[in-house]
Amino acid sequence: MTKSFLGIIGGSGLYDLPGLENKREVKVPSPWGEPSSDVHLGEISGLSVAFLPRHGEGHVQSPSSINYRANIDVLKRIGVTDLISVSACGSFKEELPPGHFVLVDQFIDRTFAREKSFFGEGCVAHVPMADPVSPRLADQIEAAAKAEGIAHTRGGTYLVMEGPQFSTRAESYMYKAWGCSVIGMTNMPEAKLAREAELCYATIAMVTDFDCWHEEHEDVDMTAIIRIMKDNSEKASRLVARIAADFPREHVPCPVGSDRALEHAIVTSRDARDPALLTKLDAVAGRVLNK
Repeated sequence: MTKSFLGIIGGSGLYDLPGLENKREVKVPSPWGEPSSDVHLGEISGLSVAFLPRHGEGHVQSPSSINYRANIDVLKRIGVTDLISVSACGSFKEELPPGHFVLVDQFIDRTFAREKSFFGEGCVAHVPMADPVSPRLADQIEAAAKAEGIAHTRGGTYLVMEGPQFSTRAESYMYKAWGCSVIGMTNMPEAKLAREAELCYATIAMVTDFDCWHEEHEDVDMTAIIRIMKDNSEKASRLVARIAADFPREHVPCPVGSDRALEHAIVTSRDARDPALLTKLDAVAGRVLNK
């Protein structure tokens, strides 16, 4: 079996991973361009862990300028098997107040200015996305949250907006009417690219605000987000440490096939595939391209 290698992508407020032992920062070249930062490598409770701050050191990347393809590629390239996104978000539900963690299981992608696939002209692939979150990975996060006494909810839909501006009030009302649980700017195309790279993926959505639909709470702004994120980041660090301590040391196959997503996804015939694109896909799709 394959050894487990846990990847953590840190969102707003989580720019480092306390508790990472034998830490070293490694620059990993990618054919997809520059990732958000060097990869922080180390161990937690003996488990290999890679951490990547999504917005870069010092928060220099906006949601629209992040090179999502390079980020996923470098994590796949170094051997990550399971990937957890830790992300700040707004809430559309009274029962999901600031400070609450939501283990979402669905996404609605409203982004429009980002590269969303490793595949394209010269090598076309269509991966399934009906279940974008690995339930096994979500089980492990949920068990860790319970063990740490962190208020959380299992399940929910994350609406991904383009940003970087926050929602208008009309948009906020609409997304709430759709039944969405939380809103953020970064988990798409990240989740889609993780699936193309055959990584098991799950999100810890950390609520910081009520967006702008709630009449009894102030509209979202960065001052409020930063205040809540200080507390959320401490809880996130504890949660990640517990996840790592209890994580299976051998990679367990994903029940929804995240780690086998490319098995029947590539439709371009072998003799029509673009050699230049195949070279770029060596880490992401090497398992199936080299068969």
